[in-house]
Amino acid sequence: MKAILIGLFIPFLGTALGSAFVFFMRKEMPAMLQKILLGFASGVMVAASVWSLIIPGMDMGGIKPATIGLLGGFAFLLLIDHITPHLHATGSPEGPKSHLSKTAMLALAVTIHNFPEGMAVGVALAGALNGGAGMTAAGAFALALGIAIQNVPEGAIISMPLRAAGNSRLKSFWVGALSGIVEPIGGALVILLASAVTPIMPFMLTFAAGAMLYVVVEELIPEASEGEHSNIGTIGFALGFTLMMVLDVLLG
Repeated sequence: MKAILIGLFIPFLGTALGSAFVFFMRKEMPAMLQKILLGFASGVMVAASVWSLIIPGMDMGGIKPATIGLLGGFAFLLLIDHITPHLHATGSPEGPKSHLSKTAMLALAVTIHNFPEGMAVGVALAGALNGGAGMTAAGAFALALGIAIQNVPEGAIISMPLRAAGNSRLKSFWVGALSGIVEPIGGALVILLASAVTPIMPFMLTFAAGAMLYVVVEELIPEASEGEHSNIGTIGFALGFTLMMVLDVLLG
């Protein structure tokens, strides 16, 4: 039980750590640092999606449920982005106008996108507990660690603009940190429903992968590639992808 709780809360701790940058940086995060962190996060999430979710999902159920799950994950996040106020990582509002404050919009958008990541960890842990799902405890923890790594820049990119907009350091930290609290909640829900989830585990694994890849393509890579020095984001992607690949292969 203790190991499961640690696995569930590792991604949240990454978000909290990133949000704590607001206590040490006086101004907005430097553009080049933001680009390399966004690129790094993208690489981690793509590698985690492939090695920790898609491949085990295909090993379990074959190509059909994997394809349905992957496309389902993309479609789910596309629907969420369509019906809710949408903010990219820099905090710029897009889409329909909302009466919500900028702080509330940012918190809502990031919280919604964090939920599938928590589910992904929960699915991996449930698969490891099941024993026959093609997932190991080490692989599940590698996934949790990978998501935590990508949550560090995400937390900073939430809290820093909030501070720049006039919020206190403490409020900016808590808004950024609490945006990640849905991750252990989502993971715990999946584990509690493990008996019901097991028959559709291949679908759930690849659904989580599709949701994570949507965030990469829609949110992280465009921000990392915007403006000058886009190659910095590319370098960050290569480093993040390689690190997560090594972690998953060695620990899984």
